[in-house]
Amino acid sequence: MTLPFPSPSTPASGRAEVFLGYLEYFRETLLSKVFALSDNELLRSRLPSGWTPLELLKHLRYVELRWIEWGFEGSKIDEPWADWREDRWYVEPDETCDTLTASLRAQGRHTASVIASNDLETVGVPGPRWGGSAPATLERVLFHLVQEYARHLGHLDIVAELAGGPVGE
Repeated sequence: MTLPFPSPSTPASGRAEVFLGYLEYFRETLLSKVFALSDNELLRSRLPSGWTPLELLKHLRYVELRWIEWGFEGSKIDEPWADWREDRWYVEPDETCDTLTASLRAQGRHTASVIASNDLETVGVPGPRWGGSAPATLERVLFHLVQEYARHLGHLDIVAELAGGPVGE
């Protein structure tokens, strides 16, 4: 699915709609770039840090899980760092692009429902995600998610270009 860029000149009913638009756009742009890569390129690292596009896909799903469910909602998550093993991102051998895509989209739907059912000023539930600090508001969490997606999508832009995949938005 390709979504139009959520331009600042596009009318929105409020800040929550702007956050939803950017997160959805970044998620789907990430997926379009991942799906344009060959199976070999999904599992190949082109950077000294060693991450692969498939690992990035899983990482962003877990970023959303950690900040929305484990953080803001205070839900008990058995393995909030399941995307991380031995000091790097990790994908289980049985995880595929299709299963990770479905997980990311499901996480996105959950995030959208949280945004729809809370004011942006709502403060998160205290819990382990905050590391002893006071919980953040939903708006601060969403700002963080937008920067995570934007930063990592920029990384994927470079990797996709090096792999002969799509360039730009």
